[in-house]
Amino acid sequence: MIRAIASRFLHSNLSLSKLSAVAASSNGRLFSTDSGKVHEPVQVEEAETVELPPPPTEKLLVLGGNGFVGSHICREALKRGLTVSSISRSGMPSVHDSWVNRVSWHQGNLLLPDSLKNALNEVTSVISCVGGFGSNSHMYKINGTANINAIRAAAERGVKRFVYVSAADFGLANYVLQGYYEGKKAAETELMIRFPYGGVILRPGFIHGTRQVGSMKLPLGVIGAPMEMVLQSAKPLSQIPLIGPLFTPPVNVNSVARVSVRGATDPVFPPGIVDVYGILRYSQQKSV
Repeated sequence: MIRAIASRFLHSNLSLSKLSAVAASSNGRLFSTDSGKVHEPVQVEEAETVELPPPPTEKLLVLGGNGFVGSHICREALKRGLTVSSISRSGMPSVHDSWVNRVSWHQGNLLLPDSLKNALNEVTSVISCVGGFGSNSHMYKINGTANINAIRAAAERGVKRFVYVSAADFGLANYVLQGYYEGKKAAETELMIRFPYGGVILRPGFIHGTRQVGSMKLPLGVIGAPMEMVLQSAKPLSQIPLIGPLFTPPVNVNSVARVSVRGATDPVFPPGIVDVYGILRYSQQKSV
């Protein structure tokens, strides 16, 4: 029994020594110290080149991309290297900025769900900036029904993430614009149902920045920026019953755009509601 084990061990050591003793000569032939024989090199066939498809890219659809907030979101997304498309009632904006030509523009009405069919092709995430003012019934349709249609269509097409730019709660002011806020709330509810793990709701207050109106640029930041600096440090005042929401600080449009794009493309961005203080905090963080 012991002899058999010793013999097997000796045989295996010899085999290993043969393998480890192989070296290459200067002319490319292989030598073995086992018997001094010269061996021709093994012919290896060249591996076949396989063309792999390029890595998938994020395609972002911005609803209302020709508006004040939407245009800043488009520019932020392009800056991050995303493929960007947009749909709105008027289609391509009339401004002649260079970024406009880098966006695929679709014209459509979100109150007619069929308008979204082509716009949602290969889209991985959606950001909605759709909203408006008018009569209570009109405001409910624009802020509520239009966004609900978009949320449902995106969910049916397998979109991964959906960001909705809603509005902060201004307390008593909500009753003055009842249709506006009721529409926003209805859209928020639908988003949380359809996108429980990929839905993000932003609730900014007054959004300031440079707004393009025709050929004019309105510097809303002249008023908004100082108010933002003062009110963001007065958060306790916003907790006062009834009038507290009036102390909600304004937020820069670039901050809203930055957080919107991050919420739409960062898989670890937490779903749910982001208030104005959250927008300010996230906008100051470096993107991953």
